[in-house]
Amino acid sequence: MAQPFFGGIHPNDHKAATNKKPIEHLPPPARVVIPMSMHIGAPCTPCVSVGDHVTVGQKVGDAPAFVSAPVHASISGTVSAVEPRPHFSGVPVMSVVIENDFNDTPCPGVCPPAHPGELTAEELSALVKDCGIVGMGGATFPTHVKISSGLGKVDTVILNASECEPYITSDHRLVMEYPEAVVGGASILARAFGVDRVHVGIEDNKQNAAELLQLTIEKLKAPVVVDVLHTRYPQGAEKQLCQSITGRQVPPGALPAAIGCAVFNTVTAAAIYQAVTTGRPVTHRIVTVSGSGVNEPKNLLCPLGTPISDVLDACGGVKKSTFKILMGGPMMGHAQYDMSAPIGKGTNAILAFCEKEERTVDFPTCIRCGKCVSVCPMRLQPVFLYQYERAGMLSELERAHILDCIECGCCAYICPGRLHLVQSFRAGKQRINNAKAAAKAAAEAAAKKAEEKKEV
Repeated sequence: MAQPFFGGIHPNDHKAATNKKPIEHLPPPARVVIPMSMHIGAPCTPCVSVGDHVTVGQKVGDAPAFVSAPVHASISGTVSAVEPRPHFSGVPVMSVVIENDFNDTPCPGVCPPAHPGELTAEELSALVKDCGIVGMGGATFPTHVKISSGLGKVDTVILNASECEPYITSDHRLVMEYPEAVVGGASILARAFGVDRVHVGIEDNKQNAAELLQLTIEKLKAPVVVDVLHTRYPQGAEKQLCQSITGRQVPPGALPAAIGCAVFNTVTAAAIYQAVTTGRPVTHRIVTVSGSGVNEPKNLLCPLGTPISDVLDACGGVKKSTFKILMGGPMMGHAQYDMSAPIGKGTNAILAFCEKEERTVDFPTCIRCGKCVSVCPMRLQPVFLYQYERAGMLSELERAHILDCIECGCCAYICPGRLHLVQSFRAGKQRINNAKAAAKAAAEAAAKKAEEKKEV
């Protein structure tokens, strides 16, 4: 490790419930709900209609913009609806509903490229887009954009195998059961970016996975090295991972490409390997189902669009005392209110928690202890960000770099006053973005009005 990052915390990892459990295939659901938004960027446009028969891997949503990614059917069957449906974000999203015919018929148009070992970087980027590959560690940024925008700028490619959030073991099990796919994806990225090696960052609480990766690298003679990192949350955040491996720090407001780095999740790398070797798009993903409220914690390979209720049922359901269900990890996940919401490309976990773990208080109060400042990995001052947001002081919020907040939850975890810090920062970011959008719209309207007057 070149240099440890600033701040961070050491929560109990709670991974023992699933880190030794093999990946199981979820029984096929009766229907899936494929959201047109499973990525950062413009939502997809449905390209199928009610009554159409679709096959596994068939495109059902077209990407309308560069920063977007198409979506594909995860089962074969008949389209029964194209309409807004509950979404894991909490806001209804246009979705394609498919009734399963239980034939699992593959799409005849899915096939590997003619010369997979000779793909140029541009051809790889186009293939990655066609296969709907996004950042599957949770960020869901379209991978083809990261590849194409980094060409000629990146000298260090990093695979994120840290999986630093408690409970989640989906990446760990992927590495343990499909190491060739991870190393193969890393080798493809090395060739695309023209680097002599790819770094795989993995925490030292996954020593067995690190050793297996090393054996696979030696077997395949791959241009990949394993960097075993100290276990500390949020080690897997891309800016912190860059610093841990290279010693370089991403400037405020910038992305890793600014320091010559590109970071990809291990699941994303495996998806790239699958796309190059088989031509298959992203239709399934591994989900860890765990927490004190789950009767039988498991790692499940689930078709995209599977309702949360089906995933939980496959794990024996939840206990009666369950009070909260999260999609994602306990630090950055989102609470779910509707169990018909489907899993998406960025869903790495579904967690259920019992009442005994409820830690909210009636009157959250800041005691000005400063602990939130000491653990913030972005060197922000959460205590002031919270006060500015509560007072609606948007200019002060922006000057305090709230947009650099990665919403890791370290501040909320350490806060003895139980302030709802992350929720406040998310709201503050949205208010700033809304204000910018309104100002831009007003300026455009004024410019248009001035142009009309000039023409008159």
